[in-house]
Amino acid sequence: MQRVQETPRYIAVEGPIGAGKSTLTELLAERFSAHMLFERFEENPFLQGFYADRARLAFQTQIFFLLSRYRQQQELLQTDLFFNSMVSDYMFAKDRIFATLNLSKEELGLYDQIERALGKTIPLPDVVIYLQSSVAKLEENIRHRGRPYEKNLQREYLEELVRAYNDYFFHYRESRLIVVDMSSFDFVNKPDHLEELVRTITRSPHPPVEYITISKDQQAFELQG
Repeated sequence: MQRVQETPRYIAVEGPIGAGKSTLTELLAERFSAHMLFERFEENPFLQGFYADRARLAFQTQIFFLLSRYRQQQELLQTDLFFNSMVSDYMFAKDRIFATLNLSKEELGLYDQIERALGKTIPLPDVVIYLQSSVAKLEENIRHRGRPYEKNLQREYLEELVRAYNDYFFHYRESRLIVVDMSSFDFVNKPDHLEELVRTITRSPHPPVEYITISKDQQAFELQG
């Protein structure tokens, strides 16, 4: 008989641009009565220009995000919020995925020095949920939400990003990891899909890496450890 554990204190939702991180964060926070933490992408003054000219503004964009995420994490550590259940739509370490794609060798070397110094005080999530999506699905979601500055996103960049995310999480072992195949998973319109994810999160014992997908006939969940 499976044991059911308490809600993890710190859940981080991850995935490429347009994977559905913020939406799932809201749903899980409501389900677990948890505090929500969202990436402050709208505060980055370089982001719109970055999508138009990656090479020129990549370093400024990455450093702003790195420092912004660091400040958020430090604010949490200085309050009691972190000691309650929390769901975040990003994990601090993911910034290096973008840095590796966008920075020159020299810029990445400087970035790594700053990131290592800041990362020493950042807490690891108890559970990371990786929303694994195809480029076509990401493009559909990006068009649907209609953010003006994302209209310059090129398919080639999304393809590079998907490959980088898949590689990163293939090797990731720092926290418990749940990989969700978003090709058929719909936590917005199908409540049973969300409930299956909740059951997986709270299930105990559990392996360090789990994969959730939907069977080909769309009738059953497949959970692999």
